[in-house]
Amino acid sequence: MLQQGDAIPTGTIKDADGVEFTLARYAGKPLVVYFYPKADTPGCTNEAKDFTALADEFAAAGVPVVGVSKDKPAKLRKFADKYGLSVILASDEEGTLCEAFGTWVEKSMYGRSYMGIERDTFLFDADGRLQRVWFKVKVKGHAQEVLEAAQAL
Repeated sequence: MLQQGDAIPTGTIKDADGVEFTLARYAGKPLVVYFYPKADTPGCTNEAKDFTALADEFAAAGVPVVGVSKDKPAKLRKFADKYGLSVILASDEEGTLCEAFGTWVEKSMYGRSYMGIERDTFLFDADGRLQRVWFKVKVKGHAQEVLEAAQAL
């Protein structure tokens, strides 16, 4: 589990166009990384739309926003195009980043246990150090709260 002050974990992920990258490409900038269970589901759609609605304000603060799921890049491209999403969507099909961030967890629904991504958000400062974590995020108002924390860095 990441602790305040920890460095950004490494791991290769792909953007919605299938281009590989690591979070190190944002070195020298604050960064928001949010994990969501599955593209094009109600909660995940609303979260991505909320971050997109605030994209100009995040950009003005110099803070990139990266949303990570285990969806394939093609699904992320379709998701982004369908809803006009401007946040960076990343595919962690292998689960390397999910494991490093501690978001790949055992969940349960209707008495059935399964592994899945927990909806968590991480805010890193320009030195790549963790400043704040939101665990088990409730979507409503979350993007605004993250923006305010990012602007306060």
